[in-house]
Amino acid sequence: MLAIEYRRHGGYEELQLVERPAEAATDGRASVSLTYAEVSPADNTIRAGRMDASLHRAPPLVPGGGGVGRIADPGATGLTEGTRVVVGGGGLGWRTDGTWREQLTADADQLIPVPDGVTDEAACALFAGAGYSTAYLVLTRVAEVSAGCTVLAPGIGGSVGMGAVEVARELGASLVVTTASRTDKAEQARAAGHNHVIDLSRESLTDGVARLTDGRGVDIVVDGVAGPLLGECLASLAHGGIYVGVGYAGGIQGTVNITDLIWKNATACGYTFTATPPDVARAARVTLLEWLDAGRVNPAVARVLPLEQAAEAQRHLIEDRPFGRVLLSMDR
Repeated sequence: MLAIEYRRHGGYEELQLVERPAEAATDGRASVSLTYAEVSPADNTIRAGRMDASLHRAPPLVPGGGGVGRIADPGATGLTEGTRVVVGGGGLGWRTDGTWREQLTADADQLIPVPDGVTDEAACALFAGAGYSTAYLVLTRVAEVSAGCTVLAPGIGGSVGMGAVEVARELGASLVVTTASRTDKAEQARAAGHNHVIDLSRESLTDGVARLTDGRGVDIVVDGVAGPLLGECLASLAHGGIYVGVGYAGGIQGTVNITDLIWKNATACGYTFTATPPDVARAARVTLLEWLDAGRVNPAVARVLPLEQAAEAQRHLIEDRPFGRVLLSMDR
């Protein structure tokens, strides 16, 4: 089979197309022929050597935290040959070789059947970057959104921003605010039905939130951007609000005015999937697939590239910051 791997930390050029032997199904693991694989910022962070070494395996490593494919050999998993499945979890792309390859084996608990009405591309886009899954778990288990809440999820073009906007809306938030770094992305977002988009090239985040909330601020911030927006996100909280940091697409450092927490009696915390039991995370993914099948969420796809162009796919996601997900296709 063909796969993308890197043998040392470094730039995009370290991503190389290689031949690897196919993995045989075993009693507890099914063989899956992949059709699409997700491309995420985490893949880039790990490959570049910017993540704590204790959190991932040393190279050589195949990136890719998730994908979609068909069961080629179910082994003893109880699944049926030919079933379309989402593949995820189990440390893919972090502690074990990931999904940037044509075939892999996976445990039954890493595989979720794809509803008939959902395409492989849409299913892969739903979980790319873990944005929708993160948003759902944060908004149901950490911030506990309730009907009538107001939510800020900056970065509508990214996985967390788009996921949190749609998930918060489905969970009953009365107002969901997001941002775009450029006017063209703001216009794309509005055309896709996201009405409350602050164009940061024309207005500051705090001014935009004040305008949209009549000066009150928002109850919850789900922040996958951080960096220069960190302080503005905290400043945009309403009294008693909660800030949850889930990513840092804009950078790992920001300036904070501590009174935005103290005077508002606000709460700030971070979230990673390690805080969620695997069965709970899986149940969230099942729910999100049901929502996708019902048309309740609609993850945008910016670009699909063939497996051999993985380096360009990663560069495009990180540097061009498109509106929507970037995927790799195994179709040759």
